[in-house]
Amino acid sequence: MHPVLRLDQVVKTYGTHRAVDEVSFAVPPATLFGLLGPNGAGKTSLIRIITAITRADSGNVYLNGDRLAGRHPQSIGYMPEERGLYKRMKVFDHLMYLARLKGLSKSFADEQINHWMDKFDIQDWGTKKVEELSKGMQQKIQFIATVMHQPKLLILDEPFSGLDPINTNLIKDEIHQLKESGTSIIFSTHRMEQVEAICEHIVLINQGRNILEGKLQDIKDTFKDNLFEVIYKGSLPPGLGDQFRITERSDHRVVIQLEEGKHSGALLQYMVNNQVQVTSFQEILPTLNDIFIKQVEASNTTLPEEMNL
Repeated sequence: MHPVLRLDQVVKTYGTHRAVDEVSFAVPPATLFGLLGPNGAGKTSLIRIITAITRADSGNVYLNGDRLAGRHPQSIGYMPEERGLYKRMKVFDHLMYLARLKGLSKSFADEQINHWMDKFDIQDWGTKKVEELSKGMQQKIQFIATVMHQPKLLILDEPFSGLDPINTNLIKDEIHQLKESGTSIIFSTHRMEQVEAICEHIVLINQGRNILEGKLQDIKDTFKDNLFEVIYKGSLPPGLGDQFRITERSDHRVVIQLEEGKHSGALLQYMVNNQVQVTSFQEILPTLNDIFIKQVEASNTTLPEEMNL
């Protein structure tokens, strides 16, 4: 099966600045995919190329196995970070206008708009002007506008901006339902904890280059430091530090780093043999934020001097 989206050696230059530098990655079908990078990394330039707002200088973009062409943006849903609603239009009229631009018939557009407004319990918003809505309410309208033409590829840039926790969870639930129905979703945000909670695959862009890509769990496993947290009752055996490297220690909690190749079972067995009452035993995996910072810093030190500013 073809990836929903594949980039092959994509380059984009503005003047003397190479915003996208031979980037390649693939988005699998029906997946939640994180597009990550610091400010100025090239994420927005990539999104504009994928949505055919601009063209790559070289390289290729493929959608469902076909080279990106003028017809393809109709099958993509894109919600930019800078929201694009006409504030003086009424909500229903605005959604109908955007649906028709995407090629939906009037009857199907009407059906989809009502479906989503019912789903979000906002039927009474249809006659309100966009400018009468709060930022969070406008965000819901923007989301409906992005998904009502049933795209197989969604690109969501900071989709939870301006939403309270309840509405954030509402949109998260809809994102997961869309994924389960076969939609692939590119999720771009600066909030690493959101990516960690939602995404299955990620690509990390820095200075226009792809510096990390893969399944999130595989990446976390690759960067783990063999750290294990033990919560216990009572006391620890006096010889623990002779057998294992203790990196943290506090009341009834100890963190131990195992040597490369040493199995965690040996640590747990040592605790049991020494009659330690273990109440919790778990591996400490690095957070995505830790990995993000480490990889960006490492990438910056290896860039050519003129790029490492």
